[in-house]
Amino acid sequence: MKLTEVDFDGAVPVDGYGPGFFRVGGKVLHGAVIVTAERAQVWAGTGDAAPLLALAGQVDVIFLGMGAEIAHAPLALRQVVEAAGLGLEVMNSPAACRTYNVLVSEGRRVALAVLPV
Repeated sequence: MKLTEVDFDGAVPVDGYGPGFFRVGGKVLHGAVIVTAERAQVWAGTGDAAPLLALAGQVDVIFLGMGAEIAHAPLALRQVVEAAGLGLEVMNSPAACRTYNVLVSEGRRVALAVLPV
C-alpha cells in the first residue's frame, strides 16, 4: 500500500491521543481540548459551551468526541450550539479526531471538541 503524507497547509492537526491526553500540532495537552485550524486549547468539557459558541462565524461544524465510546451530547449543549448556527456532529473521540484531520486538511471550516479516551 502506498502512503501519502497529508499536507495540512498550516492548519493544526491532531497528531495522536492516549489515556487522558491529545498531541495536537506536536504539543501534548491533557484533558479535554478544542482544536481549530489555527490553535488548540484545553477545554473544561461539555458543561462549558462558551468556547464553542465563540467559534460561531469561524467554523460551520464542530466534531464532538465523547471519549472512548459514542454517547449523546448533553441536550443543553446541543441546543445552545445549534442555536448559534453551528452544526454539531457527535461521535467517539478517535473517530472525531480522524474526521477533523481529513476535513481540516481539505481546508474546511471545522473544529474539534474532544473528551479524552
